Amino acid sequence: MNDGLEEHLDALVGKLDLPRKVRLLTGESHWRTYAEQAVGLRPINVSDGPAGVRGPAWDNGSPSACLPCPTAIAASWDVDRAAAAGRVLAAEATRKDVDVVLGPTANLQRSPLAGRHFEWWSEDPFLTARLAGALVGTLQRHGVAATVKHYVANDSETERATVDIRLDERTLREVYLAPFEHIVRNERPWLVMASYNAVNGTAMTEHELLDSPLREDWGFDGLVMSDWHATRSVAAASAGLDLTMPGPGGPWGAALVQAVTDGLVSEAAVDAKVKNLLRLAARLGALDSVPVTRTPVTVDVRRELHAAGADATVLLHNSGDLLPLAPERLRRVAVFGELAGSPRIQGGGSAEVRPTHVVSPLDGLVATLPPGVQVTYTAGSYLEGDPAPVPPEMLGSPVLIRWLDDAGAEVAREDRQSAALVRLGADVPAGATTVELTTRIVPDVSGTWQLGLSGAGRIVFAADGETLLDDDVRPSHDGPGAEILTPPLRTFDVPLEAGRPVDVLLRQRMPKAGSAVAIRSRPPRRSAAEELAVAREQARAADVAIVVVGTSSQTESEGFDRADLSLPDGQDDLVRAVAAENPNTVVVVNAGAPVLLPWRDDVAAVLVTWFGGQESGAALADVLLGHAEPGGRLPMTWPARGEDVPVLDTAPAGGRLEYGEGVHVGYRAWLRAGVEPAYPFGHGVGYTSWELVDVHGGPDTAVRVSVRNTGSRPGKQVLQVYLARPGSSVDRPARWLAGFAVVRGEPGETLTAEIPLPPQAFQHWDTARHDWAVEPGTFEVSIGFSCADIRGTTSIKVHEE
Repeated sequence: MNDGLEEHLDALVGKLDLPRKVRLLTGESHWRTYAEQAVGLRPINVSDGPAGVRGPAWDNGSPSACLPCPTAIAASWDVDRAAAAGRVLAAEATRKDVDVVLGPTANLQRSPLAGRHFEWWSEDPFLTARLAGALVGTLQRHGVAATVKHYVANDSETERATVDIRLDERTLREVYLAPFEHIVRNERPWLVMASYNAVNGTAMTEHELLDSPLREDWGFDGLVMSDWHATRSVAAASAGLDLTMPGPGGPWGAALVQAVTDGLVSEAAVDAKVKNLLRLAARLGALDSVPVTRTPVTVDVRRELHAAGADATVLLHNSGDLLPLAPERLRRVAVFGELAGSPRIQGGGSAEVRPTHVVSPLDGLVATLPPGVQVTYTAGSYLEGDPAPVPPEMLGSPVLIRWLDDAGAEVAREDRQSAALVRLGADVPAGATTVELTTRIVPDVSGTWQLGLSGAGRIVFAADGETLLDDDVRPSHDGPGAEILTPPLRTFDVPLEAGRPVDVLLRQRMPKAGSAVAIRSRPPRRSAAEELAVAREQARAADVAIVVVGTSSQTESEGFDRADLSLPDGQDDLVRAVAAENPNTVVVVNAGAPVLLPWRDDVAAVLVTWFGGQESGAALADVLLGHAEPGGRLPMTWPARGEDVPVLDTAPAGGRLEYGEGVHVGYRAWLRAGVEPAYPFGHGVGYTSWELVDVHGGPDTAVRVSVRNTGSRPGKQVLQVYLARPGSSVDRPARWLAGFAVVRGEPGETLTAEIPLPPQAFQHWDTARHDWAVEPGTFEVSIGFSCADIRGTTSIKVHEE
């Protein structure tokens, strides 16, 4: 920063009286902070942004680029790919006038049941740190602030607002704080978000961890903000929390002014918080007195998202080298699965954006296959309880939105072309307590449709004057924002005639947080038995069958954890039915977290595309046809059976969730238990083969690895370096990731990568000294293509110093 900036910020703080200073420490609205003319401070705009930048309002009329989810980017194991995602986010933030992106998430995939699994990078702290850190650095180099969240141990959703995470000091430091430490020390993020949960009895917004190690040990000089509604009391002002969001309500305000007046909170603490806010503003160019020039960022968004989707795709197995498909040998391709036509491109909850467009797997295949190849499609099974908002092409009139007060008088009105509405806080017209949506739906086929809604509160829903619902509808899940993030669904079977308009009304008495409602529809469907019969017939007649399976918004989303790892009902039956008719069956998994694949040995190939973003269908088609390599490797372990998972629990007991496994999380726990998963951490195969040629220690603590592409196609390999300490006096994992590198090469080409091993990879947290320590001796170094596929070993002797 500029010379003399700290003194200048102190002078600006000194211009403000106590009420004005305190006012700055709570948001002005859901997505922005207060301006303060006395110091030349403009508002700072924030936006959710793990996989896309929504903009300064949830119901933004401007669509957003929808990236592959963070888990998908992590599956590339490519720091450059994560940095490229940061460039897309920076470009989108600049386009939408957003100063602060609320991401990345640096929590860990402790349990595969975690509802927000798709928003986290990996089950490994080292991989998470390197990839999330690359995104942070890139964002901020382009003048957009990153917010590293959720600090700390917010690794599941059940009772997330109140759960008390219990874990020992060593586990906290080595596993859960480790990604935050790397990012803070190396990328200098401008914000950190304090999480909802408590750690060892203290709420994180009030926790000493916000000061030590964050500021005192790691040198963090940015702003600590709360998760939305996470600040519990004025007491948080005595801790390291600087900004409570959202506003304008919250527990600070006048109560904090009084606490300072009464001597319960020092004014010096308030001054430090205001200075941290002004320092952020200076970095963003939000202070008149500190000019900042942003580095322009230009990026071909569509091309970048397309490439990212292919690089994230994990090929789990490929029996008989069915893939890539040879178009010249194809006459008919049969595609199955509701998600093939309407994929899940993103996870549910605060990460959601309205995409600029969506390329489905079906769209991608039709566009990429030669014109002479016939493509057939049938759903085969349905994701129950997941009807989409009425598509714009079915709306016979604009959706009229009327905002009403307690007396039923109209406060405001507007027309829109979408049957979905989200308005929060200050975005709701003043005085409005009820919102009413009316429109006309014109069905395109005759039959029994599902018409319905999503939303919580007092709901009235009617079609052609007939009231179908008049009741209090409660959120399906508990926790902050449940009525917004995961609003409940209600559907009704309604006979409709093609071309005959139906007038629909949805009225909601809004919950306190605002409104999140949608008018939803689903066209007539065949019975499950009829769908399977058609699927068998089409599979039998095809050269290749492609089945897309995955999770629904009702089974995997922010706000709740999954009950189990099974696919929604009907999908396993569909895969088995198709595979029984066609040996050339390829299954594509469209999910953000591991699912059970009980039929995996019965199909020729399995691909994981995650929540692959708006270009996911185009990326999949390129992978299937060999135009792109399936470049992904699993950033977490995939189990064969739910009961095999060593760390599964997400449900607190008596408000506490014990992390009793200690440092043995993810693949570390699998290796310790000696149970073989379906697919191990780091696994994935491409369209060529590789062999390890040579491995030996490099200068300092580094490993030099040479590999050869022994196949007939160009390809990608991820070289993974793991450490072990045989005979250690410390309880260590059987093996832990310490380095990795991506190589790409032509057939017959030998490539060499020098992979640095950071000093901390050899350290453990000494709970007696409360500091990092090294156990002198020989560390075994393993090089592999997964944590279970070790191709070579060497060793490094480490001294205590």
